[in-house]
Amino acid sequence: MAAPVPLRGDYDGPELRSLTRTSSDTNQTRRLLALALIYDGGKRRAAATAGGVTLQVVRDRVLRFNAEGPAGLIDRKAPGKVPKLQRQALAARLEEGPIPAVHGVVRWRLRDLAHWLFEEFEIVVTETTVSATRTPFCHYRADPAKAAACGKSDLEVVVRDVVIRVGAGVDERQLTRAIRAARASVS
Repeated sequence: MAAPVPLRGDYDGPELRSLTRTSSDTNQTRRLLALALIYDGGKRRAAATAGGVTLQVVRDRVLRFNAEGPAGLIDRKAPGKVPKLQRQALAARLEEGPIPAVHGVVRWRLRDLAHWLFEEFEIVVTETTVSATRTPFCHYRADPAKAAACGKSDLEVVVRDVVIRVGAGVDERQLTRAIRAARASVS
């Protein structure tokens, strides 16, 4: 059986216990207490039982503690899967808008954007995914030109603005007047 990985020498059991009192992370506290058992001369199996983990996990935590100190025992955010969809490229494409002579369309459809993503990045995405990704980039309430690029009519833009204002406490009569004015300006 291999010799256990030694703990770093600049800490001891009482010092780790005092760190547990100041820690706000419960998982870090549990891990520090398990390592304090080892510092006090306890067996690693007892530390694993106290921490509710296996011996391999205790070894991994000792390695992290030796490398990074008590901060190494705090849970980290998992890196996750790298997104295939290039959001910045899609946002830039929406900002430029289509050039009819080059792209063959006067405004972007979801199908066109999905086809462009396939040609440019060789990724296959559904129109639903493009729609969900496109929505945050469409700031059509601020700029009517962007409304056309995002596929929104002037009426939809005005009605959305009015609905947002109603949520902020606009009178129902003002809502009706605004919708009527919007319909009149579009027709």
